[in-house]
Amino acid sequence: NLEHFCLFVLVLFHRREEDLTESVSMPRSRTCVLILLLPLAFVFYLYMSLPSPAIVEQSSYSSIYHISVKDIEGKNVSLSKFTGKVLLIVNVASKCGLTQGNYKELNILYAKYKTKGLEILAFPCNQFGGQEPGSNKEIKENICTMFKGEFPIFDKIEVNGENASPLYKFLKEQKGGLFGDSIKWNFAKFLVDKEGNVVDRYAPTTSPLEIEKDIEKLLSST
Repeated sequence: NLEHFCLFVLVLFHRREEDLTESVSMPRSRTCVLILLLPLAFVFYLYMSLPSPAIVEQSSYSSIYHISVKDIEGKNVSLSKFTGKVLLIVNVASKCGLTQGNYKELNILYAKYKTKGLEILAFPCNQFGGQEPGSNKEIKENICTMFKGEFPIFDKIEVNGENASPLYKFLKEQKGGLFGDSIKWNFAKFLVDKEGNVVDRYAPTTSPLEIEKDIEKLLSST
Protein backbone atom coordinates (compact mmCIF):
# COMPACT_ATOMS: atom_id res chain seq x y z
CA ASN A 1 0.00 0.00 0.00
CA LEU A 2 0.98 3.66 -0.04
CA GLU A 3 2.40 3.57 3.47
CA HIS A 4 4.78 0.80 2.49
CA PHE A 5 5.77 2.77 -0.60
CA CYS A 6 6.66 5.75 1.56
CA LEU A 7 8.88 3.69 3.82
CA PHE A 8 10.48 2.09 0.77
CA VAL A 9 11.44 5.53 -0.53
CA LEU A 10 12.81 6.54 2.87
CA VAL A 11 14.84 3.32 3.13
CA LEU A 12 16.10 3.78 -0.41
CA PHE A 13 17.21 7.31 0.40
CA HIS A 14 18.88 6.04 3.58
CA ARG A 15 20.80 3.46 1.54
CA ARG A 16 21.82 6.06 -1.06
CA GLU A 17 23.24 8.20 1.73
CA GLU A 18 25.36 5.23 2.85
CA ASP A 19 26.47 4.66 -0.75
CA LEU A 20 27.65 8.26 -0.98
CA THR A 21 30.12 7.66 1.83
CA GLU A 22 31.73 4.95 -0.28
CA SER A 23 31.60 6.65 -3.66
CA VAL A 24 31.21 10.23 -4.79
CA SER A 25 30.62 9.28 -8.42
CA MET A 26 26.82 8.83 -8.22
CA PRO A 27 25.13 11.19 -10.70
CA ARG A 28 23.57 14.22 -9.08
CA SER A 29 20.35 13.55 -10.98
CA ARG A 30 19.66 10.44 -8.90
CA THR A 31 20.10 12.34 -5.67
CA CYS A 32 17.80 15.09 -6.95
CA VAL A 33 15.10 12.57 -7.86
CA LEU A 34 15.26 11.03 -4.40
CA ILE A 35 15.05 14.44 -2.73
CA LEU A 36 12.04 15.37 -4.87
CA LEU A 37 10.30 12.12 -3.97
CA LEU A 38 10.63 12.64 -0.22
CA PRO A 39 7.92 15.33 0.16
CA LEU A 40 5.47 13.20 -1.84
CA ALA A 41 6.33 10.15 0.25
CA PHE A 42 5.83 12.13 3.44
CA VAL A 43 2.35 13.30 2.36
CA PHE A 44 1.36 9.71 1.58
CA TYR A 45 2.86 8.62 4.89
CA LEU A 46 0.70 11.08 6.83
CA TYR A 47 -2.40 10.06 4.90
CA MET A 48 -1.92 6.34 5.41
CA SER A 49 -1.03 6.74 9.09
CA LEU A 50 -4.43 8.11 10.03
CA PRO A 51 -6.13 5.63 12.38
CA SER A 52 -8.77 3.48 10.73
CA PRO A 53 -12.06 3.06 12.62
CA ALA A 54 -12.61 -0.29 10.90
CA ILE A 55 -9.70 -1.96 12.65
CA VAL A 56 -9.42 -1.83 16.41
CA GLU A 57 -6.32 -3.45 17.86
CA GLN A 58 -6.69 -3.79 21.61
CA SER A 59 -4.75 -5.91 24.04
CA SER A 60 -6.39 -7.73 26.93
CA TYR A 61 -3.12 -7.95 28.87
CA SER A 62 -2.10 -5.70 31.75
CA SER A 63 1.55 -6.80 31.74
CA ILE A 64 3.99 -8.00 29.13
CA TYR A 65 4.82 -10.88 31.47
CA HIS A 66 1.29 -12.26 31.09
CA ILE A 67 1.84 -12.79 27.36
CA SER A 68 3.02 -16.02 25.77
CA VAL A 69 4.56 -16.30 22.31
CA LYS A 70 5.91 -19.14 20.19
CA ASP A 71 9.58 -19.59 19.45
CA ILE A 72 10.92 -20.39 15.98
CA GLU A 73 10.38 -24.10 16.70
CA GLY A 74 6.71 -23.54 17.55
CA LYS A 75 7.10 -24.02 21.32
CA ASN A 76 5.23 -21.79 23.74
CA VAL A 77 7.35 -19.26 25.60
CA SER A 78 6.02 -17.15 28.46
CA LEU A 79 7.58 -13.71 28.46
CA SER A 80 7.66 -13.95 32.25
CA LYS A 81 10.93 -15.85 31.78
CA PHE A 82 12.47 -12.48 30.91
CA THR A 83 11.44 -10.82 34.18
CA GLY A 84 14.24 -8.58 35.40
CA LYS A 85 15.79 -8.28 31.93
CA VAL A 86 15.97 -5.27 29.66
CA LEU A 87 14.27 -6.22 26.39
CA LEU A 88 14.79 -4.89 22.88
CA ILE A 89 11.91 -6.23 20.76
CA VAL A 90 12.26 -6.01 16.97
CA ASN A 91 10.16 -7.09 13.98
CA VAL A 92 12.72 -8.46 11.52
CA ALA A 93 12.89 -9.37 7.83
CA SER A 94 15.58 -11.11 5.78
CA LYS A 95 15.24 -9.26 2.47
CA CYS A 96 14.91 -5.64 3.55
CA GLY A 97 17.30 -2.81 2.75
CA LEU A 98 17.73 -2.36 6.49
CA THR A 99 18.50 -6.04 7.18
CA GLN A 100 22.29 -6.17 7.00
CA GLY A 101 22.93 -3.09 9.11
CA ASN A 102 20.38 -3.99 11.76
CA TYR A 103 21.53 -7.57 12.23
CA LYS A 104 25.15 -6.46 12.40
CA GLU A 105 24.44 -3.91 15.11
CA LEU A 106 21.97 -6.12 17.00
CA ASN A 107 24.71 -8.75 17.19
CA ILE A 108 27.14 -6.15 18.54
CA LEU A 109 24.69 -5.08 21.25
CA TYR A 110 23.85 -8.67 22.21
CA ALA A 111 27.49 -9.70 22.51
CA LYS A 112 28.27 -6.63 24.62
CA TYR A 113 25.28 -6.63 26.98
CA LYS A 114 23.86 -10.15 27.15
CA THR A 115 25.73 -10.98 30.35
CA LYS A 116 24.63 -7.63 31.81
CA GLY A 117 20.92 -8.38 31.44
CA LEU A 118 19.92 -7.50 27.86
CA GLU A 119 17.74 -9.78 25.77
CA ILE A 120 16.93 -9.08 22.12
CA LEU A 121 13.69 -10.69 20.95
CA ALA A 122 13.33 -10.91 17.16
CA PHE A 123 9.95 -11.52 15.54
CA PRO A 124 9.96 -12.23 11.79
CA CYS A 125 7.15 -10.51 9.90
CA ASN A 126 6.19 -10.59 6.23
CA GLN A 127 3.73 -7.67 6.23
CA PHE A 128 6.09 -5.09 4.74
CA GLY A 129 6.92 -5.62 1.09
CA GLY A 130 6.82 -9.42 1.49
CA GLN A 131 10.40 -9.30 2.72
CA GLU A 132 10.21 -12.28 5.08
CA PRO A 133 8.56 -14.90 2.84
CA GLY A 134 10.25 -18.06 4.14
CA SER A 135 9.10 -20.75 6.54
CA ASN A 136 10.27 -20.70 10.14
CA LYS A 137 12.93 -23.26 9.25
CA GLU A 138 14.21 -21.13 6.36
CA ILE A 139 14.17 -17.99 8.49
CA LYS A 140 16.17 -19.68 11.23
CA GLU A 141 18.76 -20.92 8.74
CA ASN A 142 19.10 -17.46 7.18
CA ILE A 143 19.52 -15.72 10.51
CA CYS A 144 22.02 -18.23 11.84
CA THR A 145 24.11 -18.64 8.68
CA MET A 146 23.84 -15.31 6.82
CA PHE A 147 23.45 -12.89 9.71
CA LYS A 148 25.04 -14.86 12.57
CA GLY A 149 22.20 -13.97 14.91
CA GLU A 150 22.55 -15.50 18.36
CA PHE A 151 19.65 -13.78 20.12
CA PRO A 152 16.23 -15.49 20.42
CA ILE A 153 14.19 -15.73 17.20
CA PHE A 154 10.46 -16.32 17.45
CA ASP A 155 7.59 -17.53 15.30
CA LYS A 156 6.69 -15.42 12.26
CA ILE A 157 3.83 -13.11 13.19
CA GLU A 158 1.74 -10.19 12.04
CA VAL A 159 2.27 -6.89 13.82
CA ASN A 160 -0.63 -4.86 12.36
CA GLY A 161 -4.29 -5.54 11.70
CA GLU A 162 -6.90 -7.85 13.16
CA ASN A 163 -4.47 -10.78 13.25
CA ALA A 164 -1.69 -8.86 14.97
CA SER A 165 0.19 -10.74 17.67
CA PRO A 166 -1.11 -10.05 21.21
CA LEU A 167 2.42 -8.93 22.06
CA TYR A 168 2.39 -6.24 19.39
CA LYS A 169 -1.10 -5.10 20.30
CA PHE A 170 0.21 -4.62 23.83
CA LEU A 171 3.40 -2.85 22.73
CA LYS A 172 1.52 -0.40 20.51
CA GLU A 173 -0.99 0.35 23.26
CA GLN A 174 1.80 1.08 25.70
CA LYS A 175 3.90 3.21 23.35
CA GLY A 176 2.17 4.78 20.38
CA GLY A 177 4.01 5.91 17.29
CA LEU A 178 4.28 9.18 15.41
CA PHE A 179 1.25 9.72 13.11
CA GLY A 180 -0.52 6.59 14.37
CA ASP A 181 0.24 3.50 16.40
CA SER A 182 0.74 1.02 13.55
CA ILE A 183 4.18 -0.45 12.88
CA LYS A 184 5.48 1.37 9.83
CA TRP A 185 8.12 -1.01 8.45
CA ASN A 186 10.61 -3.77 9.24
CA PHE A 187 12.95 -3.23 12.21
CA ALA A 188 10.76 -1.03 14.37
CA LYS A 189 12.05 -1.35 17.93
CA PHE A 190 10.56 -1.32 21.44
CA LEU A 191 12.62 -1.00 24.60
CA VAL A 192 11.28 -2.60 27.80
CA ASP A 193 12.77 -2.04 31.25
CA LYS A 194 13.46 -4.57 34.01
CA GLU A 195 9.94 -4.16 35.43
CA GLY A 196 8.25 -4.85 32.10
CA ASN A 197 7.40 -1.24 31.27
CA VAL A 198 7.56 -0.25 27.59
CA VAL A 199 9.74 2.82 27.93
CA ASP A 200 10.53 3.76 24.34
CA ARG A 201 9.77 3.07 20.70
CA TYR A 202 12.11 3.66 17.76
CA ALA A 203 11.52 4.08 14.04
CA PRO A 204 12.75 1.41 11.59
CA THR A 205 15.54 3.69 10.41
CA THR A 206 16.90 4.13 13.95
CA SER A 207 19.97 1.93 14.06
CA PRO A 208 20.45 -0.38 17.06
CA LEU A 209 23.67 1.35 18.11
CA GLU A 210 21.80 4.64 18.36
CA ILE A 211 19.81 3.02 21.19
CA GLU A 212 22.89 1.86 23.11
CA LYS A 213 22.89 4.72 25.62
CA ASP A 214 19.23 4.11 26.43
CA ILE A 215 19.97 0.42 26.97
CA GLU A 216 22.92 1.20 29.23
CA LYS A 217 20.77 3.52 31.31
CA LEU A 218 18.14 0.83 31.89
CA LEU A 219 20.73 -1.84 32.64
CA SER A 220 22.36 0.36 35.27
CA SER A 221 19.07 1.15 37.02
CA THR A 222 18.19 -0.74 40.19
